[in-house]
Amino acid sequence: MSSLRPLDLFDIASDLTEEELIIRDTVGRFVDEKAIPVMGDSFEKAQFPMELVPELAQMGLFGSTIQGYDCAGLGAVSYGLICQELERGDSGLRSFVSVQSSLCMYPIYAFGSEEQKQHWLPQMAAGEVIGCFGLTEPHGGSDPSNMKTHAKRDGDDWIINGAKMWITNGTLADIAIVWAQTDDGIQGFIVEKTFPGFEARNIHKKMSLRASVTSELYFDNVRVPDANRLPNVKGLKGPLSCLSQARYGICWGPIGAAQGCLQEALDYTAERTLFDRPLSSNQAAQIRLADMARRISSAQLLALRLGRLKEQGKEHPTQISLTKWNNVRMALDIARDCRDLLGGAGITLDYVAIRHMLNLESVITYEGTETVHQLVVGRELTGHNAF
Repeated sequence: MSSLRPLDLFDIASDLTEEELIIRDTVGRFVDEKAIPVMGDSFEKAQFPMELVPELAQMGLFGSTIQGYDCAGLGAVSYGLICQELERGDSGLRSFVSVQSSLCMYPIYAFGSEEQKQHWLPQMAAGEVIGCFGLTEPHGGSDPSNMKTHAKRDGDDWIINGAKMWITNGTLADIAIVWAQTDDGIQGFIVEKTFPGFEARNIHKKMSLRASVTSELYFDNVRVPDANRLPNVKGLKGPLSCLSQARYGICWGPIGAAQGCLQEALDYTAERTLFDRPLSSNQAAQIRLADMARRISSAQLLALRLGRLKEQGKEHPTQISLTKWNNVRMALDIARDCRDLLGGAGITLDYVAIRHMLNLESVITYEGTETVHQLVVGRELTGHNAF
């Protein structure tokens, strides 16, 4: 009987198509060869490695599930595997691609005019235009309906005033997909960085997602032409559907972070000698490593099942919430435990565990906090809304 693969005890790979395996392995090689070698320094210096963007675009990772417009047109599981491999490199790397794809290109594709799609999507797929997503506000957090940013009609234009907070890619972005209250409900706008009155400022002193740019956006009488309004959606359905796309990617991404931590712990405990024997021969170490593998296996099965449901158009938002909750909690717990197994070495950026651990403290909060997703599942079970 052949041995099992430590990072895939239930042979998930055998349920993947040839195309999905090629995509996973291609992105994995990129992460191993180009991303991981620079992510420690990028984290320490608090800067995103923009030099990786051209190759991300060349591999077709921006808007990869969109059909047409120079996009790859991949399936949901392929996109999940992309997120898994990118987050094995760093959560900030996956966040960059997730925001560009799910939060910026997707709303243009789903709710934009044909002119908007033709103009923006090919440029964004090529990495020539970077986007950010403006929904969360300083006072709002988990309650996007309490939106203060507003847009008033002024002839053929709209005047936007307000502020957005915790915006990934904000100061890197050429455009922002901004959601604002109007007299006709919440609507989405493509705000270009050159519009007077629009300003993006970086948030500093972060101890998490340091290799990702996080910003505040300010709108002071920003004049936006009606041609930049997303015409085919009104209300919270628009931004919430974008979040569902992004949350789906997060269901997969932390699996990669957890795999990276487990592989590092396996290597370290095999090489580390204590009391004349490798640490990996210690019962306590084996129990902890086995528990990590158990939790990763469960997360992989959840993510794959969700991906196949999504490809059939049968996924439910509660299933996304349950998977995001389970898989991010899994990865955060594993990162913390791996950091501990590494002892003193675990607090240095020479190893990946501390970086993944700190990043996942953000991932468990954004795109719906753990508590919000628990309450989504609770509402589904009981029929009572506890929000």
